[in-house]
Amino acid sequence: MRVTVNGEAREIVSESIDALLGELDYEGSHFAIALNFDVLPRSRWAETPLKNGDEIEIITPRQGG
Repeated sequence: MRVTVNGEAREIVSESIDALLGELDYEGSHFAIALNFDVLPRSRWAETPLKNGDEIEIITPRQGG
């Protein structure tokens, strides 16, 4: 299916947020996820299905000032 991840159109095979993180090789546990502009609690990542056309923002903390 085709979705937008951090502003970039992508073809993915994942059907949920947690599977998408694995597909995109995101490691660690410090992320915030917004799906179609709504922040999605971590407890719902596995159960939230992705649909064609979804917009996903994966926010990771950065060091700096």
